[in-house]
Amino acid sequence: MSDREDVAARREDAAARWVDDNAGRLSEWTRTIWDKGETAWREYDSAAWYVARLREEGFEVEEGSAGMPTAFAARWSNGPGATAAAYAEYDAVPGNCQAASTRREPRPGLNVHAGGHTDPHSALGTSALGGLLAAKAAMEATGLAGTLRFFGEPAEKVRGSKPIHAAAGYYDGIDGLVSFHPCYMLPLCNTVSWDTHCGAAYAMVYRFACDSPETWLPRTEGQPIPQAHSAVRAPGANDALFYMYNTSKALRDSILPHTGGWSISEAILTAGQATADNLPARLAEIQYILRVPTVEMAEQATLILDRNAAAAAQLAHCGWERIWVSKSRPGLANHAISRMVYDKLAAVGAPRWGEAAKAIAREMQEAVGLAPMAEPFLPDCERLMDPEEAERILRRDLPPSQVNYTSDDYTDMCWHTPTARLYVARPMLSGPPGFAYPDWVMNALGGIAETIDPMVSCAAKTVAHSLLAILGDADLRAAARAEFEERTGGGVGGSRWIPPLCDYAPPIGLRWPEYVTTVRGREWWIPTAGY
Repeated sequence: MSDREDVAARREDAAARWVDDNAGRLSEWTRTIWDKGETAWREYDSAAWYVARLREEGFEVEEGSAGMPTAFAARWSNGPGATAAAYAEYDAVPGNCQAASTRREPRPGLNVHAGGHTDPHSALGTSALGGLLAAKAAMEATGLAGTLRFFGEPAEKVRGSKPIHAAAGYYDGIDGLVSFHPCYMLPLCNTVSWDTHCGAAYAMVYRFACDSPETWLPRTEGQPIPQAHSAVRAPGANDALFYMYNTSKALRDSILPHTGGWSISEAILTAGQATADNLPARLAEIQYILRVPTVEMAEQATLILDRNAAAAAQLAHCGWERIWVSKSRPGLANHAISRMVYDKLAAVGAPRWGEAAKAIAREMQEAVGLAPMAEPFLPDCERLMDPEEAERILRRDLPPSQVNYTSDDYTDMCWHTPTARLYVARPMLSGPPGFAYPDWVMNALGGIAETIDPMVSCAAKTVAHSLLAILGDADLRAAARAEFEERTGGGVGGSRWIPPLCDYAPPIGLRWPEYVTTVRGREWWIPTAGY
C-alpha cells in the first residue's frame, strides 16, 4: 500500500468509526424526522432541527436559502482545499401517515390523510447528515483540508427546491457532489446510476378566479338587488377547473407515451372557498406534474395545458394564471465520480438485516395474510449491483432513443458539479409471485429502527468515504471535471450545457397541506377528529 493509499484508508477508518460510535444517535435522528412527517414547502420543524444540529456541529448555516423558508445551506471548512457536498431531503407525502408499527395505523393523534414518509426522506436526510459529520470527523482527525457543504432541500416530491437553488448559484464552485436515495425500484439497489439518470419535469398550478360573477348575465330593469341573485348562475371557478381537468385528460391519456415511465398527473388543491347560496365558487386550483424525457417535450406539453386553461377560463367566465412550482432539467452522467462512489459502497458492503428485523418483517407478513418466511427480505437488499450491470438491466425495457428515466430533482445539481447518484437498499419484503404488499408496509419499515438502521449505517459510511475521496484525490477531481467539461461542451455555459430553467419565485404562497394549530390543538389540515 502506498503512503497515499494508507492515508486514505486511515481517513475512511476514522469515518467508519464515527458512524459506528454514533449509530444510536443516527437511529434517534432518523426517527425524529420520521415522526414529524411534514410535507412539501411546510417542513418547518424538520428544517429547524437540521439547522440546529448543523450549528451544534460547527457549521455556518444560512436559513431560508434562495427565498425558501424551509431550505438551508450549510458550510464547514478545515482550511483551503477542494469542496465536496451532499444534501438532505425531509418532505413527507400527504395521505401516507403510518406509525412505526407492524400493522396499519396512523401515527398517534393523526389520521391516515396526514403526511408520512414513503421513500423515506426521513432516512435519506439523516444518512447523508451522518456521512457529512463522519467525513468532518475524519478530516479533523487526519488533517485533511477542504470544505464541506450541505444543503437542506424541501419539496422534492414536487421537484421543488433544487432548481431554485441551482438558479441562485448555490451549487457553483463544488468539486463533487453525492446524491443519496434509498432504493425505490430494481435493479437500482445497492448501486450507482451510470448513464440513465432521471429526466426533466415541470410542475405548475393553474388558478381560476371568478371575480365578477354578477357580470355573467346582463341586468334587467327593476332588479331589487343590484348584483342580483342570478349571479349564482355564473359557471365560476369550479366549472373552469372541471373543464380544465377533462380537456387535459387527453394529454395524460393519449399524447404522452405509455412507455418509459413518463407521465402527467394532477392534483386538485383545496382553496377553502366555501360560498354563499347565491354565489359560484370564486377560486379553484389544479396542479399538474409532467415527467418527460426532455425539456422540449415539457415545453410542448405546457403549451397544450396553457391552451386548455385559457379555453376553460373563457367557458366558465373566469380569469386564469399559471403558477410555476418547478422546472427541472434532466440528469447528466459522470462515470468518474460514479465509479468512485460505487467502489466505496462495495468496500463498505451491502446492508444486512439481523434476526430482530426479520422477526418484525414476519409479523408484517402475517398482518397481510401471508405465511411468515424464514428469509422475509428480498435477496436484492443484501446484494451489490455493479453500475454497468444495473444499467444493462434497466435498459432492457427502454427504447434506445430514451436517454433518461423516472423523476427526481437532484438532476439540477448535475449541471453545476460532477454528481453521483447513490442507491442503497431500504428494507423490502419478499412475497409469493404476483403478490403486492400494501403501501403501509413499506412506509412502516422506514420508521422502525431495526429495519431502517442498516440502510442508514451503510449509506452514511459510503457518503462519508465518497466525500473524503473528492477532497483528498486530485486525480479523481481532475477526471470528473474533464468528463463534466466534455459532456457539457465546455463546462458551465458550454455548448451542450442546459442553463437553469427556474425563472419564478418559490411557490410558497400556494395552499399546500400542512399541520396547523387552532383552538382544537395541533392537527392536519384535514381535521384529525371525526373524519
